Amino acid sequence: MIEPDFVTSTRASYNTIATGYAEMFGDELKQWPLHRHLLTWFAEIVGDGPVLDVGCGPGRTTGYLHGLGVDIAGVDLTPGFLEIARAENPDIVFTEGSMLSLDQPSESLAGLLANYSLIHIPDEVLPEVLAGFHRVLRPGGHLWVAFQVGDEPRHRTEAWGHTIDLVFRRRRPEAVEALLSAAGFDVRTRVLREPQGDELTPHAILVARKRPTSDLD
Repeated sequence: MIEPDFVTSTRASYNTIATGYAEMFGDELKQWPLHRHLLTWFAEIVGDGPVLDVGCGPGRTTGYLHGLGVDIAGVDLTPGFLEIARAENPDIVFTEGSMLSLDQPSESLAGLLANYSLIHIPDEVLPEVLAGFHRVLRPGGHLWVAFQVGDEPRHRTEAWGHTIDLVFRRRRPEAVEALLSAAGFDVRTRVLREPQGDELTPHAILVARKRPTSDLD
């Protein structure tokens, strides 16, 4: 299968800036108490797991949930991120891969996180990605989606002194919720917070449940 251009550019860009990114956002969870508390709650509702962090980056969220006792693994496009994630979290399995073609068996996961990782997916590809999430989650399993809120994409061509090609797609929570519903999920929790610090946009977190088979009859 020919890899889409946006996948190639996302991998190459993040591989170029992996070290700078990891250093800049190393203590991000410490600065986001609401985010941290919501992740703790997510750990409770997914129970023993297993859980997959899709687009895990340098693995900080993966490591936080692992520290709470969640049976979690991470997958990411970027070798540079995975090298950092494995070094910092030697007890967690991190795999190179794409959310467009998850290797997990159908209905094998209790939870899945797309924590600011759908932001590089074009709108026309999102239904395909969400269908893949639906396939690997058990009926009743939970999906976490976090993203920046807005209407216009932001194209970055430079970061930490390097040339990159990354498009950050901001979306409205109601639009993402509609896509989740069409994919077979029910959104159970909606959180919207205003920008803080140097942030430019509000942030949204949606937690959805894959509809149990009984709900589809």
